[in-house]
Amino acid sequence: MLETPSKYTLVAAAAEGPTRLNAFDNALLAAGIGNMNLLRVSSILPPGAVETEKLDMPQGSLLPTAYGAIESEQTGELIAAAIGVGIGDDDQCGVIMEFSGRCSAEDAEAEIRRMLEAAFVERGRTLKEMKIRSSAHRVQRIGCAFAAAALWY
Repeated sequence: MLETPSKYTLVAAAAEGPTRLNAFDNALLAAGIGNMNLLRVSSILPPGAVETEKLDMPQGSLLPTAYGAIESEQTGELIAAAIGVGIGDDDQCGVIMEFSGRCSAEDAEAEIRRMLEAAFVERGRTLKEMKIRSSAHRVQRIGCAFAAAALWY
């Protein structure tokens, strides 16, 4: 069994690239997690996890990550991605929600708020705090908007 992460970092960035994959990779680099091996996870924040501003792991590390991303080749299109964590008023796990779409950063953040509120209602818990990060990008050629919660030790 893997160790339960005790820290998390919220990141969001956008970038262009010559291909969709390069745009995605460039957005990861801009977000500060481009030299990690992302392990996509579902949306639970471990109990007691502490937010840190900067990721401090060796390059190539396996990094559990919940993320939203969108790539587009439509010149002029506005794309956005957002990530949010909801923290309750108890010692239980938190909830992570991710979103990406053809919208503004403000619209993506509003969707994250709605999803976090719904997740806590479904769990019968009180939502005490939300932390949200987002990125938006007006596509020039091939672009990507990315937002993530990186969970680490």
